[in-house]
Amino acid sequence: MIVYDRLWNTMAKQGMTQYRLVTLGLGHATLSRLKNNQPVNTETLDKLCKILNCKIEDIIEYKPS
Repeated sequence: MIVYDRLWNTMAKQGMTQYRLVTLGLGHATLSRLKNNQPVNTETLDKLCKILNCKIEDIIEYKPS
C-alpha cells in the first residue's frame, strides 16, 4: 500500500498549506485522495514534487499490506 504520510511531513517542514496547494493547481478531490491514501496518478506526484521541490520518496512510502 502506498501511503502519503511523508507528504504531510514535507509540507509541514516547508510551511506549505493545503490551501496553497489548491491555489497552485491541485484539486480538492486529489487532496482528499491523498488524505485517505487512495491512488493518485503520476502527473499528480510529479506536480507535488515540482511544487515542493523534493524527491518522490519525500512524499510517498510503500508499506506492505
